[in-house]
Order: sequence, then structure tokens, then C-alpha cells
Amino acid sequence: MTKFVFVSGGVISGVGKGIITASLGRLLNEYGYNVTLIKADPYINYDAGTLRPTEHGEVWVTDDGGEIDQDLGTYERFLNCDIPKQNNMTSGQIYKTVIDRERAGGYLGKTVQFVPHIPDEIIARIKQAATGYDIAIIEIGGSVGDHENVPFLFASKRLERELSPGDVAHVLVTYLPIPKHLGEMKTRPTRRAINLLRQEGIFPDLIICRAEIELDDVRKKKIDDMVHITSENIISAPNLKTVYDVPLYLHSEKVGKKIIKRLKLKEGRVPDLSSWWQRVEGIKKPKTKMKVAVCGKYFEIGDYKIADSYLSVREALVHAGAELDVGVEFAWINTREMERGGEKLKGLDQFDGIIVPGGFGSMGVEGKINVIGHARKNKIPYLGLCYGMQLACIEYARNVCGLREANTTEINETTKTPIVDLLPEQKGLTERAGYGGTMRLGGYPAILNTGSKVLELYKETGRLREDSNAIARLSQDENGRFSSQMRSVVKKGAYVVVERHRHRYEINPEFVPKLEEAGLFFSGFHIREDETILMEFIELLDHPFFVATQSHPEFKSRLGNPAPLFYGFLRACLE
Repeated sequence: MTKFVFVSGGVISGVGKGIITASLGRLLNEYGYNVTLIKADPYINYDAGTLRPTEHGEVWVTDDGGEIDQDLGTYERFLNCDIPKQNNMTSGQIYKTVIDRERAGGYLGKTVQFVPHIPDEIIARIKQAATGYDIAIIEIGGSVGDHENVPFLFASKRLERELSPGDVAHVLVTYLPIPKHLGEMKTRPTRRAINLLRQEGIFPDLIICRAEIELDDVRKKKIDDMVHITSENIISAPNLKTVYDVPLYLHSEKVGKKIIKRLKLKEGRVPDLSSWWQRVEGIKKPKTKMKVAVCGKYFEIGDYKIADSYLSVREALVHAGAELDVGVEFAWINTREMERGGEKLKGLDQFDGIIVPGGFGSMGVEGKINVIGHARKNKIPYLGLCYGMQLACIEYARNVCGLREANTTEINETTKTPIVDLLPEQKGLTERAGYGGTMRLGGYPAILNTGSKVLELYKETGRLREDSNAIARLSQDENGRFSSQMRSVVKKGAYVVVERHRHRYEINPEFVPKLEEAGLFFSGFHIREDETILMEFIELLDHPFFVATQSHPEFKSRLGNPAPLFYGFLRACLE
């Protein structure tokens, strides 16, 4: 029978619950248990698809087409496995399901209330996602004391009462501030968070105390005395050099053993974190360093500059660096500053490589096109992701093919040279359904052309072999992501890979021959059921590294298993 661990947060948001949850999953997995991770998000949005990246961070895309909170990306990176969209639930999904069921007469005329119907739906979803696993770890978003948290906390207590003692554990991740004017770590906010959790009937089994430095015995004793939680279950979790250090640190604090004991489980195999430790050491003490410019537009929120909009891009470079023994210094460059060109563009020469990540809309687009042109002309290694591929095609059309008016209809609906355009079926879908859930989402297969750098990188990193399982899953998919034409090509022995997508616009097939004649090599493509060919990868063969993809390979990069294109890009930066 499945055991459950609930992880909630106290004091402030952004305290690191996602990292702790992922680290717990990694530790318990090392003990030999089959673990899955679930995220409960209190917001009313149905999913993360329409949330602003600068406010909520990047939108994570699952293989089965979910637009999810970025914490699921952390889970996948730590567990090195694919997690389905059902492992993320929002208040919006919960309430919509209950209301739809009521409208359909599913409650047989009963009065539908917050209790029991909302907690019942939450518990049903948790159980469904946990089916077949030894342990399910559920992270509850937000902080204890938030009004929107109440349904999920209530459901966790209800599930605890429903099961036998030892089937459920509660972990509270809290924060201990050190005010500069005092110079002393304060425990009062943590004690209040524990008391707020107890008001929901939940008594935490472990308190994981986040802080800038380690928690001393004096502070542990104070928490112990005030809230009656034994000091051995109060775990210090100081800031570390890299998030990948967290499982190692928690293992040294015997956190895995403590949870196993609380869940009345037997210790399985002896954890072997040696390869993980080796790569973490490589991240912390690399032989050399490279400077990479990530040129996007989702950075500012108010007076602050953040990079969470491109979290997976950063982590994919970290993973590639760990394999190559290279440390990556990031520069987050707003492409609006590049729209006038000149000295700003010349400033890019200091970098060993340039990445243009995904995005939507017109803001900063001409700056991105200028950046891409600079990388192409000056032989600076370039990696384009999604929009970064579309705009690379537009830059090439304008400045190599002589199509000066080349553009995307996302920016200019009346352009006479729509290098990037909505395909007819996508136009109809958007008109009927608005914007939510209308994109090409999730894992899609692509055929790789021989003689390409892209194919060689997928071969070298072993990803062709790994993707055979994803291809088998997609072949059973009912959403048409694996067409009969694709099946036929696979049977003939073509090289096929699967990457995740999140976009509406495509490279216009009408202009592909013109771009190819001018030297742009389309190194991969997807065939739809209606036989439309969609371009998936491009490269320039006479460039040290000029590669772009319509997909988001950063979503399948893990420590010890880097994304092939990021690995190739960083190696080109070294060379």
C-alpha cells in the first residue's frame, strides 16, 4: 500500500519546498523505494499555461502535454524520470471538476459543499497519481496561513485519519531570518508557522529549517521547548553552493532514515550517491569556466530582475557543464536593449556562446533577431530554442536570402513574407478555444537527417536509445502525435528523437526550399497525419555551432543525463 509524505511551507514563499521535495524523493528512491512526486497549487488558474513567467516562473511542459508549475521540472531533474500532468493539481481544476459534476447531476441532488466534496476530490487525485508507487510525496504550494492552502491541508489531515498510523508523514519547510540590525537568527516566525499548521490538526514530524547558515543547537533547543518537537527532528538546511547538494546534505542529516522510520518501513538497499556526489563536485569546482549570454525578455518584475523564467535553460547548461567539467557564468540580457544594435551588440563578443530561448509576442523581437545575426556573422556558438529557431529563420531570410520583409505573423499579420505562420488547423483551434490549451504541447517525434551535427549529438549522448521508449509510448497516443507516416519512417530505420514542445506558430513550409537553397540545413522534421512536414531542427554546417530547434530540449535535461544540444553547444563554447 502507498505511503504519503506531505510537504508544506512556513514563513515565506520561495523557501525551497520544491528542492526539498525533490531531494526527499531522490533519497527515498536511493533506499530502493518506488517514489512519485505530486504538486498541489492553490491558485485558481486551471494550469500554468496562461501565467506570466516573470510572476510565476517558467511554465514546465510534461511529455503528455501538461503546462505545469516549474517545481515539476525540479522533480524530474532530481528523479531522472518523466512525470505526467496528473501529478499537478490546482484549485481551479478541483473546483471546476466538482462544479461540472454537480451540473451533470453527479451528486444526485445533494447539497455540494466545501466539506466534504473539495477535500474528497483532492484526495481522489492524490490517490490516482500515487497508484503503483511505494511512496507519494505531495508538495503543497504557498505558505501555512494562506487562505488558499486550507483545502489541501484539510485533505491531507483527512487522508491521515482515513489510513492507518504510520501511513502518512508531514514535513514543514520553514525559514529562519537573520535581521541585519540584530545579527541573530530568529525562531519566532518558525514557531508561529508550526502553531498555524497545528490549527489545521497537523503535527509535523520533521521541521526542515532553511536559513543562510546552519541552525545551531541553541536555536534547535528553543524550537523544541516552545513547540514540543524533539531536536533530532529539527533539521538544519543552510544555503548551499548548488541545489544538487541538497540531497547529499539531507542524507548526512539522516533525513531519509527518519522518514522511513516514521512511515514504518524497512530500510531497503544502501543508498549509493557516489556518482551524484562526483557531478556535484564538478559543478562546485570546475576545471574551467565559460561565459554564456541568455538573451530573452522575461526578466524584470517591478524593481527586481529574476531568471526563473528560464530556469530549465540554466539547469540544462549546469548539467552539460557537469559532464564537461565546465562552470557556466550566466549573463541575462534583455533583448530590448539590443534593438538599436551598435555597441550593445558588440558587447556580445565577450561571451563564449549565445542562447535565445523561447517566448511569445513582439517585445524585444527585433533585438533577438539582431543578436542571432551577430552570432551567425561572428561565428559565436549559438543555440536557439523555439522562438529562437523561428527568429533564426527570419534573420537568415532577411539577411542571406534577401527577403527583407520576412517576419512572423505573430508580429505582423499582413506580412507578405510569412516565414513563420499559424497553420490552418491552428488558426481554427485558436478562434474556437481562445488561448488556453491551444498550442502544440508535449512530446513530439522528429526524424533526424544524416550528416547533421544534431544527429551526431543525439547518438553521442545515448539519447536515441533512450527515446525508443518515448517513441513506443507515443505510438499508443490517441492525440495524433505519432502519425501513420511517422510510423512508416520508423519501421524503415530512420533516426527518431522525442522532444517537448510549447508553441502555436510553425516554420512556413512554403519558404523552406528558399532557405535550403541559401544554405540553411533543416536537420530534423515531424510529419503530421495530414502529411504536412513541420521543421524541428536547423543548423549551419559552416559555423562552429549554429543550431536551433522548435522544441524545448531543456525540459528533458537531468544531472548525469544532459540534453544533447546543450552538451554540444557548451563543448563548442570550449573549443
